[in-house]
Amino acid sequence: MASFVPAHARGCAASVAAVGLGALVLAACGSSAAPAGASPALNVGTTVFAAATAPRVPPVAGKLVGGGRLSLAADHGHVVVLNFWASWCTVCREESPVLSAAARHFQGSAVRFVGVDVGDGTASAEAFMRNFRTTYPSLFDPGDAIPLRFSRLVPVSALPYTLVISPEGRIRGRVIGAVSARGLVRLIEVAGARPE
Repeated sequence: MASFVPAHARGCAASVAAVGLGALVLAACGSSAAPAGASPALNVGTTVFAAATAPRVPPVAGKLVGGGRLSLAADHGHVVVLNFWASWCTVCREESPVLSAAARHFQGSAVRFVGVDVGDGTASAEAFMRNFRTTYPSLFDPGDAIPLRFSRLVPVSALPYTLVISPEGRIRGRVIGAVSARGLVRLIEVAGARPE
């Protein structure tokens, strides 16, 4: 499988992280330090849920940015990275290259990427996806209905946030704030692991 190095990390020293989905070269520079006792691969704002007690994903379906419809139920049996964003969110702009690079890297694997664009107009959402070369689908949710389904898990008024969902439909990882390449791969590995 080809490696991915986010644009913001090119030219930096890289380290190799072996994960359950294959060996992956990840940028080691530019990531924030983890608090004492935390896994160095996970950023502040990251939570890992045990398989047995991980929250179930509520039904999520709707219209896509650019047209068409999508239901998360169609991705049952895959690891799903569900990222909530908006074109007016500065941090969303900063993390978008990481997500786009990760989606390209995992293309053709059992990992699916889905965005949820909240509080935007059609033109702004489409321009964001075009400017950041987002190739994975994003649900268009101008009324913020989808985030409300996750209100017990995420601060719906603060973007971005990302949920990593297991093939069984359970939320195994949560990131409040921007994801890092290394942290995201770690959560994908956790979500793809067999239930404990």
